[in-house]
Amino acid sequence: MSQQMPNYIPGGGIDLSHLAARERAPQQSVSGEGGQAAAPSPGGAGGQVVDVPSLVIDVTDATFEQITQLSGVVPIVFDLWADWCQPCKTLSPIIEKVTREFDGQLLLAKVDVDANPGLAQAFQAQSIPTVVALVGGRPVPLFQGAVPEQQVREFFTQLLQLAAQNGVSGRVNAPEGEETEPPVEAPAEPEIPEAHRAAVEAAERGDYAGAVAEWEAVLQKSPADAEARAALVQVRLLHRLAGYSADEIRGAAAEHPTDIDAQMRVADLDLSGGHVEDAFLRLLDMYAQRAADPEAAAIRERLLELFEVVGVADPRVSAARAKLANLLY
Repeated sequence: MSQQMPNYIPGGGIDLSHLAARERAPQQSVSGEGGQAAAPSPGGAGGQVVDVPSLVIDVTDATFEQITQLSGVVPIVFDLWADWCQPCKTLSPIIEKVTREFDGQLLLAKVDVDANPGLAQAFQAQSIPTVVALVGGRPVPLFQGAVPEQQVREFFTQLLQLAAQNGVSGRVNAPEGEETEPPVEAPAEPEIPEAHRAAVEAAERGDYAGAVAEWEAVLQKSPADAEARAALVQVRLLHRLAGYSADEIRGAAAEHPTDIDAQMRVADLDLSGGHVEDAFLRLLDMYAQRAADPEAAAIRERLLELFEVVGVADPRVSAARAKLANLLY
């Protein structure tokens, strides 16, 4: 994690620059659904203590300003996710678990990028999951993509060290952290089918090429396995983006506007960052320009695969599919 704290995240959307200038003075506690929060009270050596409804809070474009007030008390970790993002479903439970382990030293804010495009743009989420933090109103990049639990723990430890160096060392107190009742045992996670285990494990350790091969092997044996097919198109997307930065991908596309692979990689990047319509429009425009060329088949196949990544029931897929049909017929 970078130890340099930028003054703001550049780009459009919600401007964060004004937050960097705020004093790290005591802030009023944030209330949420299910209860009122009390005003901050002096803490011990660790700084002030603020009551909050939960250590894990859903944040929207509308509630962002209110939540960021607490970044002068504890670091706020933002988990940018989407419902269709398979790596998000792996990472989010890990982040929530580790957040609770730190017992109020930091707060987790979850952002659905599809429902909150302003925040996605403000944090420049080029791919998801993206995890960033605010410390005293200043953004701190953490990581992108699904990472192992121990690595998340290490990132959070470094974040707390950075926060302490910048005078942010308070605590938040949530009802879920009080030992008033015995904890309710969480339901067991669904058992991974044995046929899927090798593919899932490969994806979790970041071996996307291996995961692609494993999922393809599963489908060779069970072509009707819908879960395997959905996982395969997700991990293919991750594999195509692996090893490239967003700047490299966009730079190559700008430098080589007629390079189909470069343009399709930008579409992959847009879709992974939640810019679904942009991804579809790029490919549809390219297909319209090259419909008579042999390369058009590759563009069409990429579109169909991205439809599967998002989900065929999504209205954005339905609209793009209709445009593709018009181009075909």
